[in-house]
Amino acid sequence: MNPITRLIANFRSFVGLAWLSNLAGKQRVWLAVYPPVEERRVRAHLQEFENATREAQHGWRLVDVTHVMPEWLASLEEKDAYFAEPEQQSNHEDLEEKVITLIREACTDSDSSTLVCVLGVGTLFDFVRISRVLTGVEEDVRGRLLVLFPGERQQNIFRFMNARDGFNYLATPITCADNPLAR
Repeated sequence: MNPITRLIANFRSFVGLAWLSNLAGKQRVWLAVYPPVEERRVRAHLQEFENATREAQHGWRLVDVTHVMPEWLASLEEKDAYFAEPEQQSNHEDLEEKVITLIREACTDSDSSTLVCVLGVGTLFDFVRISRVLTGVEEDVRGRLLVLFPGERQQNIFRFMNARDGFNYLATPITCADNPLAR
């Protein structure tokens, strides 16, 4: 079984469990962790994530952040200076806030039985810290927030794109490993 088929099977197990309503925001966040090289396969099978969610009698809302970073770059007034010396540009707070706002709006417009799925976070690599985005939206999650996360997990340490120092987050990990619920 390929990693994404296993990830979808594991997701199907999680989404089918009862959703407790008394959880803190950060406990309502699920990170579907997969190798970054599998991004295209995840996108090709996105419908299976939605189908599993709907079969479990939950709503589905997709937030695709794939185009946020390129649109942000295109909107910069001083983009020529940015491209001339990108290593000198370290302030991406407005981009981060744009991503947070998109996810926050989807979460607040959804009810407690809806899963908000975030796709395309890999495009934010080296511009936005996913840990800060999650912290920025966690209190707005009413149902569940699923982040399709290209990277790796070791215990509760998540490494975005397998390249950054990891961050410790209390999200529920859903991985490509054998189904942890079957054990």
